[in-house]
Amino acid sequence: MRKVKFVNDEYYHIYNRGVDKRIIFEDQSDLDRFFLSMNEFNVFHPIGSIYLSNVNKRLLRCPAPKTPKSEKLVELICYCLNPNHYHFLIQQLVERGIERFMHKLDGGYSKYFNKKYKRTGSLFEGRFRAIHIDSEAYLLHLSAYINLNYKVHNLKKFGGSATKFFQSSWEEYLGLNQEKFCQKDIILSQFDSIENYKKFAEESLESIKEIKGIKNFLLEQENEGAY
Repeated sequence: MRKVKFVNDEYYHIYNRGVDKRIIFEDQSDLDRFFLSMNEFNVFHPIGSIYLSNVNKRLLRCPAPKTPKSEKLVELICYCLNPNHYHFLIQQLVERGIERFMHKLDGGYSKYFNKKYKRTGSLFEGRFRAIHIDSEAYLLHLSAYINLNYKVHNLKKFGGSATKFFQSSWEEYLGLNQEKFCQKDIILSQFDSIENYKKFAEESLESIKEIKGIKNFLLEQENEGAY
């Protein structure tokens, strides 16, 4: 039984990684497919497979279609997709919304990935993990940790011996792209300006490691040699 109880309108840190710490985003199209799934699977009704037309829209760098809040299972506050793991800051909107959303997301992406790369078996390391966000301070620091997670792991898209495929909501928070995917108000309303949030997030990067929950996860990552 999962220790964390999911309650409507509460916020949660959701994360998972590839089995045996394997890469789960081999190229840009994998990132695009997962990102599109984050929108397409966030609905009550089953949608089956993600249609090729929608995939092509994302591959052409069109913004993901916006799902009305009345139809959503969860609200995505911020996210990061790293080479072998992901983090979400999520608000549950309906009963069992997080469980239903994550079941469809992880399951759907696993089927896509296994078919594309001709593999079998689990892609992710068991069930997703969850931590309840129990304070406003934790919520704000967690948003910074997730948005800037690529800096935590020193990831760079270009240079070095290999390209790293990753994506986060950081540029959306700063208004540097056209995405309107995340519900940012709960975070940005706490600051006088986007620039003040940017300053807060960047200055918090080191102290974040001392926050309950995030600290435990980072220690686990270090002990097991993951990103």
